[in-house]
Amino acid sequence: MRRLKYLDYWLVVPYLVLSLLGIVMVYSASADIGNQNGGSPTSYLVKQSLYVIMGLIIVGFMLAMNLEKLRHPTLLRWLSYLAIGSLAALLLVGKTVNGAAGWFHFGPISIQPAEFVKFYLIIWMANTITNRQDDLATEGWWTTMWQPIVTSALIVGLIFIQPDLGGAAINASIIVVLLFASGFNWKWATGIMSAGLLAIVVVIIPLLVKLSETRMAQGSYQLQRMVAFKNPFIHSQGVGQQLVNSYYALSNGGIFGVGWGNSIQKTGYLPEPNTDFIMAILAEELGLLVALGVIALLFLMITRIVLVGVRSNSTYYALVCYGAATYLTVQTFFNIGGVLGLLPITGVTFPFISYGGSSTWTLALVLGIVLNISARQKHYRATH
Repeated sequence: MRRLKYLDYWLVVPYLVLSLLGIVMVYSASADIGNQNGGSPTSYLVKQSLYVIMGLIIVGFMLAMNLEKLRHPTLLRWLSYLAIGSLAALLLVGKTVNGAAGWFHFGPISIQPAEFVKFYLIIWMANTITNRQDDLATEGWWTTMWQPIVTSALIVGLIFIQPDLGGAAINASIIVVLLFASGFNWKWATGIMSAGLLAIVVVIIPLLVKLSETRMAQGSYQLQRMVAFKNPFIHSQGVGQQLVNSYYALSNGGIFGVGWGNSIQKTGYLPEPNTDFIMAILAEELGLLVALGVIALLFLMITRIVLVGVRSNSTYYALVCYGAATYLTVQTFFNIGGVLGLLPITGVTFPFISYGGSSTWTLALVLGIVLNISARQKHYRATH
């Protein structure tokens, strides 16, 4: 109860607003899907509402938790086994959705391990770096960090070969940012990041575009996405359908939108309207101003999380916050980039708005730990 007194409303209020808006938009975007599938138009509404309620419980649990328990070596070791084991098992028994074998099915619930791995990597990498501060100073950066780098590369590699390029990129971004924050030489960090971005823009994307023009693309869902990225209107009746109809949705919405529930594109034209492309439906129905408002709320949350990290007197707490901010930033960037056609579609959901239990619960875990850190900071400043 004491931590409720120090609750960070700069995080809680945007979280509640975005989660409630997400429930409303999932209902609007999915009602036609439910009817087309012969089910109830409220089926996704009920599920998303339950996911959000469970998310609130998770946030409360993380807020009340003694964070030192998350750093226990035995817990982190078993979480590591669970992460690697579940990702490896997906290759054998995982359900394929949108070209990636990334889901386990437990009755009506689907679990996506790559989502929960984001939380694990944040707490594990933050703890590893914190525990090795003395070794970083005496033994050198690479000698100290090569083992965590190899382990995290294995995890990202297992996500990549599902293939889940978006999930792999987000998890890799979390690792890279935390490694750079561990005391890595900033000049080297700047050089490596610049070289990496240059390689992506100049080498990797053009190479994928070339491969998408070959026969190899016909059997690859990921390369088909590159075809859609390069020439969406030429392939508007096939692989370019999502992006083209996303453009139509954004154009229809204009500044003020066509009104909630009145989207045309969600009625069978735009695939995945309640997950990957829910922001296109939101922009169509509620308009550009509301869409920008949603992005602004997320930016407020990210800025606040970074600020909590900067103000922290604990290396572990600071690194957790930087990892959380990276997670939200990269996921938002990939989703919006795909909706606008600025990036290839990666199947990444929009934080707090898109339908999905795994994403909702992982966000709750991450937000809960940041709220816990913020409350501890406020309590410390109030008593010292």
